[in-house]
Amino acid sequence: MRRVLRVLVHNWPLKLGAVAFATLLYVGLVVSSSARFFEGAVPIETTGLSSTVTILSDLGAVRTIRYLAPEELGLRVDSSSFRAVVDLSAVAATGGRTSVAVRVIAVDQRIQVLDYEPRQITVQLDQVITRSVPIRAVLGPIPTGLELGDPVLSATEATVSGAASIVNRVAEAQARLNVDASGIDINRLVDLLPVDAAGEPLPQVDLEPGNVRLRLAIFTNRQTRSLPVRPVVVGSPAVGFEIASVSVDPLVVSVEGDVDNIAPLEFADTAPVVITGASSDVVVDTALALPDGVQAPSLVAVRVSVTLRAVTATRTFDAGLVLVGARADRTYALSTNRVLVTIGGSVADLDRLSGSTIVLSLDVAGLDVGVREVTASANLFTGLTLVGASPNPITVTIAAPSFGPTPSP
Repeated sequence: MRRVLRVLVHNWPLKLGAVAFATLLYVGLVVSSSARFFEGAVPIETTGLSSTVTILSDLGAVRTIRYLAPEELGLRVDSSSFRAVVDLSAVAATGGRTSVAVRVIAVDQRIQVLDYEPRQITVQLDQVITRSVPIRAVLGPIPTGLELGDPVLSATEATVSGAASIVNRVAEAQARLNVDASGIDINRLVDLLPVDAAGEPLPQVDLEPGNVRLRLAIFTNRQTRSLPVRPVVVGSPAVGFEIASVSVDPLVVSVEGDVDNIAPLEFADTAPVVITGASSDVVVDTALALPDGVQAPSLVAVRVSVTLRAVTATRTFDAGLVLVGARADRTYALSTNRVLVTIGGSVADLDRLSGSTIVLSLDVAGLDVGVREVTASANLFTGLTLVGASPNPITVTIAAPSFGPTPSP
């Protein structure tokens, strides 16, 4: 018995390890024989990505997944059964390439993920920036027999945003347009294309606006003519104000177009200048509102100046009189104690004056006994003037009071 026991415990660690290894092999064999493979594509998602960072590289997908699932449940496994995720919170957004681990999890907890490919992917992150770039019209070959005017764009700058390494390469936003042989003037929306200094497109960035309106006059018989500029003012100023004058600079512009287009023109109208609700002068740099096929090639903008003034009026009020500078040892008798006064000023100021007590002053300082003619004056708000008063001047009789004899004691 001892001999048998000695044989059993001899080199027991080695024997125990062999048993454990055999057990692992058995379990692995059972698992491998029960494991299944999913060969579809599971798109790789991201976590930990801030709004100021963008991904330059393609994350791709996990395409091979080995998993265990109980057969008796009859689970249907497809791409929606798994999620593939990479955590980018620790990746620096410098534009360089970094290797990150992919984690695959089963949506249904009864599915056990054993292995998958790829387990690592390379990502490239960059900071999101924004900058402005000029917009330029780029025209195709000009058909024979046609002349082109200067392209007119509805905007001159675009805002480009995206990865810093790409945004910094954008030189301009081009509005590309091919001109056909029809000779018809062009007035349409054209998509903008971001390009580098060599004119190569950089579609990985966003542009705002994404398109512009491009107007292009096409001539078959170009003529030039000078026209006076006519300012177009619309709307009404604030209550109590009116237009005093409207001026424009320049007064005359040179326009060009086919003879049939410019012959009927008598003026070059400006785009409407809105003065609705204005209570002060309005100065606007605006464009000309020329018909299609007509343009002013040398003109950048027209300055329209609208001068406003307060609407003035006069109103008559009943006013009292008050003495200024009267002496205590004199008596004063007035020919009247009320006068009608006419006051002029803006309608708004006159409205504020309505309903208030109006008093005119009679300055009698330095006047001695006698009958005097004194002109009434008014101390009014700024912007108001005394147009007239009736009667005016006022007759003031000044007397020294008489005292009787002093009574005897």
